[in-house]
Amino acid sequence: MNTPSSEVSPGLWAFAAFFVLAIALWLLMRNMFVRLRRMNLAERVEQERQREEERAREEMAERAREIDDAGRPESGGVGDGPEEGQGRRDEV
Repeated sequence: MNTPSSEVSPGLWAFAAFFVLAIALWLLMRNMFVRLRRMNLAERVEQERQREEERAREEMAERAREIDDAGRPESGGVGDGPEEGQGRRDEV
């Protein structure tokens, strides 16, 4: 008589399920790494844009200081005199 085998193995279906799960995990990890790279790139671009804006502001402030230091008159310009209703009084 043949005695049944007492050895139990997962079989072909278990291997196929494990293989499908491994492929799905690989695809998910690949997608995650692509998204992380995009986020890092977008963050670097944003930081570079902010640095450029800050440099532009500093340059404009420095140019304004140079113009003021170059001897632009501080009084006698438009709007330096008394405004309407201020200063001299009209005598009737």
